[in-house]
Amino acid sequence: MANDKEKKGFWKEFKEFITRGNILDMAVGIIVGGAFTAIVNALCNNILKPIVNWILALILGTDSLSEVYTFLTTAYTTDETGAQVIDLANSIYIDWGTFINAIINFLLIAIVLFLIIKALMRVQKMKDEAKAAIEEAKKKAEEEKAAKKAAEEETSAAAAGVSAADATAAAPADPEKKE
Repeated sequence: MANDKEKKGFWKEFKEFITRGNILDMAVGIIVGGAFTAIVNALCNNILKPIVNWILALILGTDSLSEVYTFLTTAYTTDETGAQVIDLANSIYIDWGTFINAIINFLLIAIVLFLIIKALMRVQKMKDEAKAAIEEAKKKAEEEKAAKKAAEEETSAAAAGVSAADATAAAPADPEKKE
Protein backbone atom coordinates (compact mmCIF):
# COMPACT_ATOMS: atom_id res chain seq x y z
CA MET A 1 0.00 0.00 0.00
CA ALA A 2 2.81 2.42 0.89
CA ASN A 3 4.50 1.49 -2.38
CA ASP A 4 1.39 2.59 -4.33
CA LYS A 5 1.44 5.96 -2.51
CA GLU A 6 5.13 6.38 -3.32
CA LYS A 7 4.44 5.62 -7.00
CA LYS A 8 1.58 8.13 -7.11
CA GLY A 9 3.75 10.73 -5.35
CA PHE A 10 6.61 10.05 -7.74
CA TRP A 11 4.42 10.37 -10.83
CA LYS A 12 2.77 13.48 -9.44
CA GLU A 13 6.18 15.08 -8.81
CA PHE A 14 7.40 13.97 -12.22
CA LYS A 15 4.32 15.45 -13.89
CA GLU A 16 4.85 18.77 -12.06
CA PHE A 17 8.52 18.76 -13.04
CA ILE A 18 7.95 17.94 -16.69
CA THR A 19 5.11 20.43 -17.14
CA ARG A 20 7.05 23.34 -15.67
CA GLY A 21 7.65 26.06 -18.20
CA ASN A 22 11.44 25.80 -18.04
CA ILE A 23 11.53 22.13 -19.03
CA LEU A 24 9.08 22.59 -21.88
CA ASP A 25 10.99 25.65 -23.12
CA MET A 26 14.23 23.69 -23.01
CA ALA A 27 12.72 20.77 -24.93
CA VAL A 28 11.33 23.08 -27.59
CA GLY A 29 14.69 24.85 -27.78
CA ILE A 30 16.55 21.58 -28.31
CA ILE A 31 14.16 20.42 -31.02
CA VAL A 32 14.16 23.77 -32.80
CA GLY A 33 17.95 23.98 -32.40
CA GLY A 34 18.36 20.60 -34.09
CA ALA A 35 16.14 21.63 -36.97
CA PHE A 36 17.87 24.99 -37.19
CA THR A 37 21.28 23.30 -37.31
CA ALA A 38 20.12 21.27 -40.30
CA ILE A 39 18.96 24.44 -42.07
CA VAL A 40 22.20 26.32 -41.38
CA ASN A 41 24.33 23.34 -42.44
CA ALA A 42 22.34 22.93 -45.65
CA LEU A 43 22.71 26.63 -46.46
CA CYS A 44 26.44 26.56 -45.74
CA ASN A 45 27.31 23.19 -47.30
CA ASN A 46 25.05 23.27 -50.36
CA ILE A 47 24.90 26.93 -51.32
CA LEU A 48 27.60 29.11 -49.78
CA LYS A 49 30.55 26.72 -49.44
CA PRO A 50 30.53 25.55 -53.09
CA ILE A 51 30.65 29.18 -54.24
CA VAL A 52 33.52 29.98 -51.88
CA ASN A 53 35.33 26.75 -52.85
CA TRP A 54 34.93 27.61 -56.53
CA ILE A 55 36.39 31.09 -55.99
CA LEU A 56 39.29 29.76 -53.90
CA ALA A 57 39.92 26.97 -56.39
CA LEU A 58 40.16 29.58 -59.15
CA ILE A 59 42.62 31.55 -57.07
CA LEU A 60 44.70 28.47 -56.15
CA GLY A 61 44.50 26.98 -59.64
CA THR A 62 43.06 23.59 -58.67
CA ASP A 63 39.72 21.95 -59.37
CA SER A 64 38.75 22.16 -55.71
CA LEU A 65 40.23 22.69 -52.29
CA SER A 66 40.32 18.94 -51.76
CA GLU A 67 43.44 18.90 -53.95
CA VAL A 68 45.47 21.37 -51.87
CA TYR A 69 48.15 19.38 -50.00
CA THR A 70 51.66 19.86 -48.72
CA PHE A 71 53.50 16.54 -48.82
CA LEU A 72 56.05 15.88 -46.11
CA THR A 73 56.85 12.39 -47.43
CA THR A 74 55.39 11.03 -50.60
CA ALA A 75 54.55 7.44 -51.42
CA TYR A 76 53.76 6.46 -54.98
CA THR A 77 51.72 3.70 -56.51
CA THR A 78 50.59 2.84 -60.00
CA ASP A 79 47.04 3.12 -61.20
CA GLU A 80 45.20 0.82 -63.60
CA THR A 81 46.82 2.50 -66.61
CA GLY A 82 50.28 1.97 -65.18
CA ALA A 83 50.89 5.64 -64.42
CA GLN A 84 52.64 6.52 -61.20
CA VAL A 85 50.32 8.41 -58.79
CA ILE A 86 50.64 9.63 -55.24
CA ASP A 87 49.45 7.12 -52.64
CA LEU A 88 47.65 9.32 -50.09
CA ALA A 89 47.09 6.42 -47.71
CA ASN A 90 50.84 5.90 -47.28
CA SER A 91 52.01 9.50 -47.66
CA ILE A 92 52.47 12.01 -44.88
CA TYR A 93 50.89 15.31 -45.83
CA ILE A 94 49.10 18.39 -44.59
CA ASP A 95 45.60 18.59 -46.01
CA TRP A 96 45.18 22.32 -46.38
CA GLY A 97 41.96 21.97 -48.35
CA THR A 98 40.12 20.23 -45.52
CA PHE A 99 41.49 22.75 -43.04
CA ILE A 100 40.44 25.71 -45.20
CA ASN A 101 37.00 24.12 -45.74
CA ALA A 102 36.59 23.75 -41.96
CA ILE A 103 37.47 27.42 -41.45
CA ILE A 104 35.11 28.47 -44.23
CA ASN A 105 32.33 26.32 -42.79
CA PHE A 106 32.84 27.81 -39.32
CA LEU A 107 32.85 31.38 -40.64
CA LEU A 108 29.77 30.83 -42.79
CA ILE A 109 27.83 29.27 -39.91
CA ALA A 110 28.96 32.07 -37.59
CA ILE A 111 27.87 34.74 -40.10
CA VAL A 112 24.49 33.10 -40.71
CA LEU A 113 23.87 32.71 -36.97
CA PHE A 114 24.97 36.29 -36.35
CA LEU A 115 22.55 37.61 -38.97
CA ILE A 116 19.67 35.50 -37.65
CA ILE A 117 20.34 36.49 -34.04
CA LYS A 118 20.68 40.14 -35.07
CA ALA A 119 17.28 39.95 -36.80
CA LEU A 120 15.73 38.27 -33.75
CA MET A 121 17.24 40.91 -31.46
CA ARG A 122 15.80 43.65 -33.69
CA VAL A 123 12.35 42.04 -33.48
CA GLN A 124 12.71 41.70 -29.69
CA LYS A 125 13.78 45.34 -29.42
CA MET A 126 10.74 46.44 -31.44
CA LYS A 127 8.50 44.35 -29.14
CA ASP A 128 10.12 45.88 -26.06
CA GLU A 129 9.77 49.40 -27.47
CA ALA A 130 6.10 48.77 -28.29
CA LYS A 131 5.53 47.40 -24.81
CA ALA A 132 7.30 50.41 -23.27
CA ALA A 133 5.20 52.78 -25.39
CA ILE A 134 2.01 51.06 -24.23
CA GLU A 135 3.16 51.25 -20.60
CA GLU A 136 4.07 54.93 -21.05
CA ALA A 137 0.65 55.65 -22.59
CA LYS A 138 -1.07 53.86 -19.70
CA LYS A 139 1.03 55.78 -17.18
CA LYS A 140 0.28 59.09 -18.91
CA ALA A 141 -3.45 58.28 -19.00
CA GLU A 142 -3.39 57.43 -15.29
CA GLU A 143 -1.52 60.67 -14.51
CA GLU A 144 -4.04 62.69 -16.55
CA LYS A 145 -6.90 60.92 -14.79
CA ALA A 146 -5.32 61.63 -11.39
CA ALA A 147 -4.71 65.29 -12.33
CA LYS A 148 -8.30 65.66 -13.53
CA LYS A 149 -9.59 64.09 -10.32
CA ALA A 150 -7.38 66.39 -8.23
CA ALA A 151 -8.64 69.42 -10.18
CA GLU A 152 -12.24 68.33 -9.63
CA GLU A 153 -11.60 67.84 -5.91
CA GLU A 154 -9.91 71.24 -5.72
CA THR A 155 -12.82 72.87 -7.53
CA SER A 156 -15.36 71.21 -5.26
CA ALA A 157 -13.27 72.07 -2.18
CA ALA A 158 -13.01 75.69 -3.32
CA ALA A 159 -16.74 75.79 -3.90
CA ALA A 160 -17.31 74.28 -0.47
CA GLY A 161 -14.86 76.80 1.05
CA VAL A 162 -16.72 79.73 -0.53
CA SER A 163 -20.02 78.38 0.73
CA ALA A 164 -18.63 78.06 4.25
CA ALA A 165 -17.19 81.58 4.09
CA ASP A 166 -20.50 82.92 2.81
CA ALA A 167 -22.30 81.13 5.62
CA THR A 168 -19.91 82.60 8.19
CA ALA A 169 -20.26 86.12 6.80
CA ALA A 170 -24.04 85.88 6.67
CA ALA A 171 -24.35 84.63 10.24
CA PRO A 172 -25.14 87.30 12.85
CA ALA A 173 -22.31 88.23 15.11
CA ASP A 174 -22.41 86.85 18.61
CA PRO A 175 -23.72 89.66 20.84
CA GLU A 176 -21.92 88.38 23.93
CA LYS A 177 -18.57 88.40 22.20
CA LYS A 178 -16.57 91.52 22.88
CA GLU A 179 -14.05 92.93 20.58
